[in-house]
Amino acid sequence: MLQTVLIKPASGLCNMQCDYCFYCDEATKRDVASYGMMEIETIENIVRKVLKQGKGNICFAFQGGEPTLRGLEFFEKVIEFEQKYNIYNCEILNTLQTNGFHTDDKWCRFLKKHEFLVGVSVDGTEALHNLHRHDKNGADTYQKVKNSIAMFEKYQIEYNILTVVNRQVAENVKEIYKEYKRNGWKYQQYITCLDPLGEPQGQRPYSLTPEIYGQFLIDLFQLWYKDWRRGKAPYIRQFENYVGILLGYPPESCEQRGICSVQCVTEADGSVYPCDFYVMDAYRLGNFNNDPITDFFERKEAKQFVEESKKWSDQCKHCEYFSLCRSGCRRSRVEEKDTGTYRNYFCEGYRKFFQVCGKDLMEIAKYVREERSF
Repeated sequence: MLQTVLIKPASGLCNMQCDYCFYCDEATKRDVASYGMMEIETIENIVRKVLKQGKGNICFAFQGGEPTLRGLEFFEKVIEFEQKYNIYNCEILNTLQTNGFHTDDKWCRFLKKHEFLVGVSVDGTEALHNLHRHDKNGADTYQKVKNSIAMFEKYQIEYNILTVVNRQVAENVKEIYKEYKRNGWKYQQYITCLDPLGEPQGQRPYSLTPEIYGQFLIDLFQLWYKDWRRGKAPYIRQFENYVGILLGYPPESCEQRGICSVQCVTEADGSVYPCDFYVMDAYRLGNFNNDPITDFFERKEAKQFVEESKKWSDQCKHCEYFSLCRSGCRRSRVEEKDTGTYRNYFCEGYRKFFQVCGKDLMEIAKYVREERSF
């Protein structure tokens, strides 16, 4: 059963122009760079088919590009269709990942009324954020994003912060952590910055190296761990998932599962792909306008996508940290030509992190386990 569908109402269109945008890179590597704005008929087909499956928790996750470019009227139709087709009384969660470039009272009233969970993209302090996140004219964007967050707080809209870990963010994470704490940003997610497909990794001004990323994880974790001991730690998704793994729970973050799944990322024309990092022609699984949902999972392309993610190198499989690391996100893996298997580009960074911080992670897991036993 499909429980989450990622939807791109405005394809890759955006009102900003970030230096490292992975989706802009993907768009140049397919026949149709932009599918424009999603038709109302398409979103109706998506909602209808997903809710027709039956009971369960359903998440419609809107992303882009910048999804708000499709307009508020589109999202009002989404709510209308959810109410119309939810004949099995499914629990529905709507999420919106936005750059926060433009938010007004109408949007905030709508998001609050319909209990959207909002993710806001922020890359650290004002100077660091503005370094790579510009508008179409190259102008700074940080203050506009801060204003949007202030509006979310005014309307009591649930939000979290998504930070892309580029080289400059990684090297200044201590300053960033303190800034986020001052801002009261309690829910945080950090994702690695991706180099363009087909390019050697680590060559761009924003690129990460394994060494830099490993030190970033150590610096961030040690600050977080210090606050955890004081009972004041923010939620940091990656660390929370590591603790969960140690407790025997499956990670909810896909990059920490080790094996890919078919996530049904849906472009504006209704076409479906297994992952946001692979929205390219070779990975197309079908279309919500024409195909049943079951087809998306049963196509050979879907099965091959999942099986390919299991080709870990022997070095990975025999590593003492494999049960925690699980070779990370597939998009960051590098093929070993002689074996056809894969090893994560950031492997040495992960190893360094677990060597330094592994005992503290286990301490937290032990504490949580004992607390839950009472």
